[in-house]
Amino acid sequence: MTNPEAETNPEAERTEPQGGPRPEARLEQAVSAAEQALIEFEIAVETFRVEVENFSRLHHQRLGPMYARLDELDALIAEAIAARTGDPEDLRKAQQARGLVLPMPAVEELFNGWIDSDGLSPEASAMLTERPVQPPRRVRPSEEARRMYRELVRKAHPDLARDEAERERRSEFIVRVNKAYAAGDQAALGDLAEEWEAGPRGEEQRPSRSEELYARLEWLAQRKEMLAAVAAELESSAIGAMLKMAPEDPDALLDEIAEQLLAQVSEREARLAELVG
Repeated sequence: MTNPEAETNPEAERTEPQGGPRPEARLEQAVSAAEQALIEFEIAVETFRVEVENFSRLHHQRLGPMYARLDELDALIAEAIAARTGDPEDLRKAQQARGLVLPMPAVEELFNGWIDSDGLSPEASAMLTERPVQPPRRVRPSEEARRMYRELVRKAHPDLARDEAERERRSEFIVRVNKAYAAGDQAALGDLAEEWEAGPRGEEQRPSRSEELYARLEWLAQRKEMLAAVAAELESSAIGAMLKMAPEDPDALLDEIAEQLLAQVSEREARLAELVG
C-alpha cells in the first residue's frame, strides 16, 4: 500500500525510515528553525548598520559646515566679550572656545586624508568653498543579494569548523561576505558563492552530523546574544535614534535639522554684530 505522506513529501522517506525517525531528526529541525530566525535577524541588523553608516556620512556632509560655523561664531562672540570686559574668566572662556576650532596639526597624516587640518571632511570643505559635492551612494542590498548573503552565512559559519585553521579560514571568508553585502555588491557575493562551493585546498575534515548540529546550536545562541548587543548599540546611537525617528524619509529630518542650525547661525551672527558694532 502506498504511503500518502511519502507521495506528498519526498523527505518523509528519508527523515522517518523504517524503525522510526533518525536520532538527529528533531535536532535538525530545531537547528533549521533557529537558523532561519537568526539569519533574518542578522540581515536586519547588518542592513540597519549600513543605513546608519551611510546616514552618518550624509549627516556630516550636509550639517558639518553648519556645526563648524556655529563653533566659530561661539569663539568670536566669546572673544568679543572678553575684549570688552577684560575679565580673566571671560578670557579663559574665549581661549576655551577658540581651542575648539583651532586647526589640528598633522591630522592628514594621522587620518590619511579622511579629514583635513581644519577638522572637516573633503565633502564639508567642498561645501564651504562652493565646490560641487558628490553625495555618498545609498546602499540598499537587493532581494537577490539578501538571498545570496543568507546562503553564504549559513554555509560558512566559523563554528562549523573542527580545527583552528579551518575556523580562521571561515572567519576571514565571512568578513569578505559582510563587506560585499554592506556594499550591496551582488556580483561580489556571486563570486564568493562560487569560491565557497569550490572548497578549500586539501581535504577538509568534517565533524559527525551530531557534533555539527550541537556546535551549530551553541554558535546560534552566542550569535544571537552578540547581534542583540550590536542592535541595541546601533539603536541607542545618535544617528540610529535619528533614523528611528524618520525611517521612511530621513532626508526630511536632515532638512529640518538644517533649518534649525541655520536659525542658530543667524542668531549668533546677530549677537556678534551687536558686540563688535
